[in-house]
Amino acid sequence: MAIKTYKPYTPSRRYMSGVSSEDITSKASVPSLLKKLPASAGRNNKGRITSRHKEAGAKKIYRIIDFKRRKYGIPGKVEAIEYDPYRNCKIALIVYADGEKRYILLPQGLSVGDKVEAAEAGLDIKPGNAMKLKNLPIGTILHNIELKPGKGGQIARSAGGYVQLMGKEEKYVILRLPSGEMRQVLAECMATVGAVGNEDYINITIGKAGRIRHMGIRPQTRGSAMNPVDHPHGGGEGKKNSGRHPVTPWGKPTKGAKTRRKKASDKLIISRRKGK
Repeated sequence: MAIKTYKPYTPSRRYMSGVSSEDITSKASVPSLLKKLPASAGRNNKGRITSRHKEAGAKKIYRIIDFKRRKYGIPGKVEAIEYDPYRNCKIALIVYADGEKRYILLPQGLSVGDKVEAAEAGLDIKPGNAMKLKNLPIGTILHNIELKPGKGGQIARSAGGYVQLMGKEEKYVILRLPSGEMRQVLAECMATVGAVGNEDYINITIGKAGRIRHMGIRPQTRGSAMNPVDHPHGGGEGKKNSGRHPVTPWGKPTKGAKTRRKKASDKLIISRRKGK
């Protein structure tokens, strides 16, 4: 994917960039794979804001993605590559030999006309094929990896993301995650070969405030620009720091404080991510 720039007919347009859409071959055309989701704008089921600085953003329709990849033994063909407004990678429309159509995440190197398949074992190690972790060779680059068998892929689903299979131990395999974390995952879990496409997404420049508003992100006001009644960092004459470590409006530490809860799966982590 190439980064595209724009003619600077306004100051904000001068530095704006985006990812080229040359590889997109069609618009969404399968109604059964589309779903309208209500925009919560950061509110919970009681209508109260639980995640600040969010809004509805531009209207969009959700594409139902096959994260489980459990359609064993039936080959499929890539019919189209499409844009997905809910994620930063592209998606591929697969037409299987029995006529069924499904969306999958588009891996690097997969193009229209290519064949993909899912099975427990015995497939070629090529982008788009899915197998159980126990049957993949060590060193394979993977994405869309399950944490629980049958639940669907949860790891390495964003643009350019991938995981490397580092080893095998009894009923577990060892994976190196994009963060650098090393962890064990059950060998019965499914994974898709290859890295997620659209790897240049990280290099784009938003360029203007309006574009980030379309994404559903509202502006943030610095705590130090508020009054003391509104934020612990507020008040004071002129620009000055608050004289305390950074905290949220409710006084909880925001830098360095651990927020991860203890989980049963913590025992499967061999080493934490870099710098932690």
